[in-house]
Amino acid sequence: MQFTSFQFMVFFPAVVLLFYIMPKKLRQLWLLLASYYFYMGWNAKYAILIFASTGITYFCAVFMQRIDQDDTKKRRAVLIAGLVLNLGLLVFFKYFYFLHDTIAAILSVFGVKIGASRLDILLPVGISFYTFQALGYLIDVYRKDVEVEKNFIRYALFVSFFPQLVAGPIERSGHLIGQLEKISQEKSWNFDKITRGLLLILWGFFMKMVIADRAAVLVNQVFGIYYMFNGLALTFAIVLFAVQIYCDFASYSVIATGAAKILGIELMANFEAPFFSRSISEFWRRWHVSLSSWFRDYLYIPLGGSWCSKPRKYFNNMVTFIVSGLWHGASWHYVIWGAIQGIYIVIGDLLRPFKKWFTSFFHVRVKTFGYQFFQGLCTFSLFVLSLVFFRADTVKDALYYLYRIFTTFDIWSLFNESIYVLGLEKKEMSILWVGILILLFVDAYYAKKQAFFDTLVKGQCLAVQYVIVAVLLVMVIVFGVYGEGYDATQFIYFQF
Repeated sequence: MQFTSFQFMVFFPAVVLLFYIMPKKLRQLWLLLASYYFYMGWNAKYAILIFASTGITYFCAVFMQRIDQDDTKKRRAVLIAGLVLNLGLLVFFKYFYFLHDTIAAILSVFGVKIGASRLDILLPVGISFYTFQALGYLIDVYRKDVEVEKNFIRYALFVSFFPQLVAGPIERSGHLIGQLEKISQEKSWNFDKITRGLLLILWGFFMKMVIADRAAVLVNQVFGIYYMFNGLALTFAIVLFAVQIYCDFASYSVIATGAAKILGIELMANFEAPFFSRSISEFWRRWHVSLSSWFRDYLYIPLGGSWCSKPRKYFNNMVTFIVSGLWHGASWHYVIWGAIQGIYIVIGDLLRPFKKWFTSFFHVRVKTFGYQFFQGLCTFSLFVLSLVFFRADTVKDALYYLYRIFTTFDIWSLFNESIYVLGLEKKEMSILWVGILILLFVDAYYAKKQAFFDTLVKGQCLAVQYVIVAVLLVMVIVFGVYGEGYDATQFIYFQF
């Protein structure tokens, strides 16, 4: 069930209405049933997997609590068992073919051939997200950072809470479980939260349907036959892909946050105006925050973090980003994309002394708008360049795409209107530019005020609030990109 689908427009109001009129003690059970119904909308069989992941981590955590808290070996054994079982499900359903093909390729070098895999394995939607959320809880229990949740219904709701189930944000148990408990104890109806939630949902619809899905038309056409376009067209397409993937993924998080807020639940921020970052390390503190922080807390720091020698620190960085790349997809081009992010971080750290010397020696005023704009432009360009590996189907395609960018770049094609033969006509392109300008304004507001769209709108007088809402509604309804038969376009991160 897509957030932008007609089915969700019926499902969500019904869930909210019953949530607020039923006895408070039934609210958790109601949201759990609604969450499983929401998830089973893709494939009813998926419910078995999420229930298995929930059951494994729940009973491992309970068993871990019953062990003597000083018996580290037994507690660690239970933790490892829970990790292996859950990651085993993830690896089987997401990485089976990747591992099979990789092993087959290695063995073929030695003259050993293995038969082709014949299993019909369908990747369950959102498996990477809810698996990491459940594993984070289990690790927190092992570390004694949170108490064991003995209420199975509440814990199952934590793993499957439908607004953020399929594509995040990946919530922490210490932040979400307590809120789920309160909805059965306290009055959760709050007019301000509901209006803010509706504003966030509207903003998410705008990002998805007006910007992301419109940019996708051009991006898909260019990448489909990239070998027929010159370097300028390819550069334009990959820049638009950066906008597309940001608006597509951030819109899901924004809609999820708004939907949860209407139900009295506050989810963590997942995107914090990342295109206003002035370094790659800052970018990854602003982009997909829930995943970046998850890898930081559960992989990077356990490996040693930055409290070690520089070579080891760089190794930790590389491992973390390579695993992050693999998390995004079972393909080598995702692994390379992740490795590139790690290389950026390492090079940035190595160049820090030189940068400090350079700005001091030449008396560069680092707090000026011009210097900070240059930093932001360089950061954005580096990220966009790496996205070629993220978007391409294979490593070979990515390399050839980059080759054509640098060898067939024709600056004069900027002036012959050839940009309008890439998939979007003048009218569609104009709508896209207007949408991007609005996006930049909202993100600039966040970068300066650390406040999201709902706060921006709420800070205006009532008349201006109505105008903003009316304009966005019209743009979504009139200029939103709808699929064939008005089917909602799938969010990109559903495949991860």
